[in-house]
Amino acid sequence: MRKLLLFVFLLGGFAAFSQATVTGTVIDSESKAPLSGANVIETGTTNGAITDFDGNFTLETSGKTGTLTISYVGYTIQKVPFKGSANLGNVEITVDADALEEVVIVGRGIIDMARDRQTPIAVSTVTAAEIQAKAVGNVEFPEAIKSTPSVYVSNQAGGFGDSQMFLRGFDQTNTAFLLNGQPINGMEDGKMYWSNWSGMSDVANAVQVQRGLGSSKLAISSVGGTINIVSRAAGRKEGGFARFMTGNDSYFKGTLSYDSGLKGKWAYSFMFDHWQAHRKYSDGTAGQGQNYFIGIGFVPNDKHSLNFLLTGAPQYHDQNFSKSLEDYARYGKRYNNNSGFLDGERYTLRRNYYHKPIINLNWDWTISDKTNLSSVAYASFGRGGGTGPAGSSRNIIREDNGEIDFNAIIDNNIETAENGIGSYGAGSLARRMSVNNHNWYGFLTNLESAVSDNFTFNIGADTRFYKGSHWYQMNNLLGLQGYADNFGYGDQRPSDYVISETFEANPWAALFNSADEGQRFNYDYSEYINYIGGFGQAEYKTDSFSAFVQGAVSTQSYQREGRAQGTEIEGVNGLGKSEKVNKLGYNIKGGMGYTFIENNTVFANAGYYSRQPYLDNIFDDIRNSNYILEGDNEIDNEEILGVEVGYRLRAGAFSLDLNGYYTSWGNRFLRGGFIEGDPTSSNPVEQVDRYQKFTDITQVHKGFEFEGKYRYSSAFMFRAFGSIGNWKYDGKTPFQTRDDETNALLEEGSVDLSGTKVGNAPQTSFGFGFKYNVIGGLSVDADYNIYTDLYGFVDSGDVVDASIAGEVYQAERLPAYSVLDAGITYKFGLGGNDFTIRANCYNATNEMYLSQKDSFGYFYGNGRTWNASLRYDF
Repeated sequence: MRKLLLFVFLLGGFAAFSQATVTGTVIDSESKAPLSGANVIETGTTNGAITDFDGNFTLETSGKTGTLTISYVGYTIQKVPFKGSANLGNVEITVDADALEEVVIVGRGIIDMARDRQTPIAVSTVTAAEIQAKAVGNVEFPEAIKSTPSVYVSNQAGGFGDSQMFLRGFDQTNTAFLLNGQPINGMEDGKMYWSNWSGMSDVANAVQVQRGLGSSKLAISSVGGTINIVSRAAGRKEGGFARFMTGNDSYFKGTLSYDSGLKGKWAYSFMFDHWQAHRKYSDGTAGQGQNYFIGIGFVPNDKHSLNFLLTGAPQYHDQNFSKSLEDYARYGKRYNNNSGFLDGERYTLRRNYYHKPIINLNWDWTISDKTNLSSVAYASFGRGGGTGPAGSSRNIIREDNGEIDFNAIIDNNIETAENGIGSYGAGSLARRMSVNNHNWYGFLTNLESAVSDNFTFNIGADTRFYKGSHWYQMNNLLGLQGYADNFGYGDQRPSDYVISETFEANPWAALFNSADEGQRFNYDYSEYINYIGGFGQAEYKTDSFSAFVQGAVSTQSYQREGRAQGTEIEGVNGLGKSEKVNKLGYNIKGGMGYTFIENNTVFANAGYYSRQPYLDNIFDDIRNSNYILEGDNEIDNEEILGVEVGYRLRAGAFSLDLNGYYTSWGNRFLRGGFIEGDPTSSNPVEQVDRYQKFTDITQVHKGFEFEGKYRYSSAFMFRAFGSIGNWKYDGKTPFQTRDDETNALLEEGSVDLSGTKVGNAPQTSFGFGFKYNVIGGLSVDADYNIYTDLYGFVDSGDVVDASIAGEVYQAERLPAYSVLDAGITYKFGLGGNDFTIRANCYNATNEMYLSQKDSFGYFYGNGRTWNASLRYDF
């Protein structure tokens, strides 16, 4: 017995001798603020501690030497070695670019972020700090995410807000964009107009790029992937900022923001700004606008949280379209054939103006520790459109430098008009407005419940109700007293019916002032799209394994209502309401993830979508007729199959993501480009103006992606990323060629598209970037992107001609190019206040490159541009 007691005593003494007491303070590497609630774990054990309110910790270790693993939500994991009892002092940890900051996020159960589901996906996250540094001002919101794998942003020279974004080679109509979990792609055509969202850079708390299948539970258009934008909400901390920004070509922006913090049960948040410039980069691309954001939060108790949000970005901007290489060579890279001068001031035929206020009300209800319900009711009211020529483009008069001579056009209008009334036949030219208004209402709800520690399920509903209205109205008569136009109205109006009222191309005026039916012309119709869907998801997870299955089903109805007679097709004109068409769609996807070694995870996901066609593909001629494509011409659902595999490594200061994907997008419908007839040809088909329609088109996109980040120290971070794709059309497709005026069938047949490369986005791209804290508050950063295997627009007429000749059509391959962006930041305190100076230089080497080719010509990218700002935080 004595020997046993002696053994226990010696063992206990040995254990006590091997222990150490380690202390320290965990702080934010940038702000140097202490972090309360950080986890400090002795690596390889369950022995740990939590930092107090001042970031301090004390840990009795079981070994004399070892490593501490320090983690905190939204920060990278830090491993710190220890040897014996010691005070480690300040331990700095850094915000993780792949994690979202912990803020008051509304609709927590609706916003489908990757971290909310354990089964991994191909994902990159950009935080508010990076967005504010690099993508605010005279750059487009998509620029915030261009330095991530498989993302391509083009057409920046088109004007403020006219950029296009591609993900894995798919355009914006096939990439789902969500704002706080609610879909924001256009209901009619799936398009994104970034000019309507110019305020997102200022109100976004984070952007998560979910490539491929993503983690969204909705039945949405995520062929290429999902861009999940999380906006700010009424925050818990009081504070605000004021910022002044300037940039190239007289750019100016002023911003004021304030958060009240949670005062009792209420919190308020406000942001307002104004911007303007005489051009973006190309000539004739002036712009001006405002951004506003209002958030009101109400937290009555620990069970319920409500948040009201109102945001909008009224703006106008003059536009620059694609052109021939001959025009660029003759007039220069900044040339804009839409622009010229009127009475000594810059004027344009093409101005976009829009105001799209968005309102939503979020409600989060914590039903129990394991169950919560999140809901959002939302509405948006888009008002605006774009200007263009009323009359033949042949009546445009140009100066020797290629710009439009508007004063000469006015003189010609006055000279040729009879009694001041112009017309198409008289050779007159005016500036009209194509109005595109809409009302959109929706409701989204999601119930999430953790049945056990390992099993979670979700069920929910997604409803959307949409009305869009479209017509022409007059903006500037350019010296005329009126414009005679009866096109599209038939016997509704006399042949010499005169349009005499004009309206402003102004986003604020568009809210309250537009033409009545008597002053509309060319076309006038509305469409109604109603969407009702349900979804569900279940996930099983353990410490090392996870699996999920998700499904959604929806019904979508389409109906057109015309107020102009339009064109008669198969005995159906454009007046009154059409029949209602209903289409059923669904998706199902599932996946698994396995952590085979600590911090090393492999995963695989697969999904299938049956997606309803867009509105324009339901009607044969949406502008002019209620005729619905039916029978052999009826457009069925598009079918998308996606498969992806991946590997994820998280090892302290180093992270690596590898992804491979395969996406097949089948049963597509495509209206070919307009083909001008040749009246001198002996072939009757070649003598008339015509367009083509293709059905059952298939695209296959497959590729490999990587993204790696290494934080050498708290002062230096390096990252590299890239993607190698192989995107081609596959199989045969029937086609029809129809008369552009009468819609009569001219020819039909089949073409083989196998092997034709998909255009408009580079199939191979690489990049790298770094951030280095030089000293104190001074830091520098840069991103370098390389793009190649970029093909132009696939022209439908050329495809047919090549197929008839027994050849495989291949679009033009554009030259490879690279872009360097650089920035510098200096943060300092003055009189107890915080200031930040930030400067950006985009395309620092001033490389002239072709970013895209569409059906009308080429786009050059922006040359060197810059902005600089001073921000005061309080």
